[in-house]
Amino acid sequence: MCGIWEIQEIQRLPDGEEVTGKERKLLENMELMEKLKMISPSDEKAKALAAARWNAVAKPLHSLGVLEEDIIKIAGMTGSADISLGKKALVVMCADNGIVEEGVTQTGREVTAIVTENFTKGDTCSCIMAGHAGADVFPVDIGVAGTLENCGSVHPLLSKKVMWGTNNFLKGPAMTREQAEEAVMTGIRLVEELKEEGYGIIAMGEMGIGNTTTSSAVACVLLGRNPEEVTGRGAGLSDQGLHRKISVIREGIRERKPDPYDGLDVLSKVGGLDLAGLAGVCLGGAVSRIPVVVDGFISGAAALAAAAICPKASDYMIASHVSAEPAGKMVLSALGLTPAIEAGMCLGEGTGALAFLPLLDMALSIYTKMSTFQDIHVEEYQEFPEDENRKSEKEGEQDE
Repeated sequence: MCGIWEIQEIQRLPDGEEVTGKERKLLENMELMEKLKMISPSDEKAKALAAARWNAVAKPLHSLGVLEEDIIKIAGMTGSADISLGKKALVVMCADNGIVEEGVTQTGREVTAIVTENFTKGDTCSCIMAGHAGADVFPVDIGVAGTLENCGSVHPLLSKKVMWGTNNFLKGPAMTREQAEEAVMTGIRLVEELKEEGYGIIAMGEMGIGNTTTSSAVACVLLGRNPEEVTGRGAGLSDQGLHRKISVIREGIRERKPDPYDGLDVLSKVGGLDLAGLAGVCLGGAVSRIPVVVDGFISGAAALAAAAICPKASDYMIASHVSAEPAGKMVLSALGLTPAIEAGMCLGEGTGALAFLPLLDMALSIYTKMSTFQDIHVEEYQEFPEDENRKSEKEGEQDE
């Protein structure tokens, strides 16, 4: 259950008895608390029925690998083994990051506004991929520092600005806790609205210069790793630039002291508005019981924060691919997610999630349309205990 469940009785404390620390923080936003109460574990009965359906399909057992597991997982999310995904959405959270002031990127923050505008015109990699994947694109201004005066109409901009870019977390918290909560609630509400409009699966995307720095900081705290282990070159840094980036993250964490057991605290102190919004998308998927497809490292860091806020939220996440960023595998492992794609991608914007959607469609078509062994009068394959040597090999591969 979510951490929130542990404090339900706090509201009934005797008069005059104070609530302090983490409990007080969780009670500060009652709307968020109520949403978190709605999150329940996935439906094990529906998962069992979906697994049985796969075993009956006339093909070798488990031969579609992770794709079969993802379909089973979706059955658990929706509560039904009769799966229909409905419309597909790519939610792209766009925001600027004050940490760019510290020279941790190759480009300036003005690029965030330019690319955000390009999303509305359909002129980004993910927009082109979304057309092929059959997904509608929803660019969200949750914290762009620019005014966005040149937007197009192909994918209308959703204006949800919480602040005009975050603060430099080397000099102070990236945002207040209240602003982080507002950004999270923005993501939750958006998913609820999309579900009402017939969307049955949400892909995560983002745009924000400097967000590999904020993501590395968030991952560093939540994974309990050193900055050197989780920090990569982002969109392209020299050795000197990478060294600077690692140093800034280390110093920022030392100064801000984020609580690794409090996802909102981590987001507010060293995170970004795009990450907070995407954490809300993850939580919104759990609230609305629809799958959320995690893209790469940045959306993975947001998913980690969501899981820190409510651990059961990971039941409603699907990993699309493993990012080429250093912490890509670490993040997915911590979330208990297995990616379907390993292609060395690290573009962001939701491109990995979009590349995954057609694969999922194909798997679902087999799941729903393929004849069973009974239909074709062939004896079903039998499940045998896995050879111990092969089992050890697979476990070794997962640990790498």
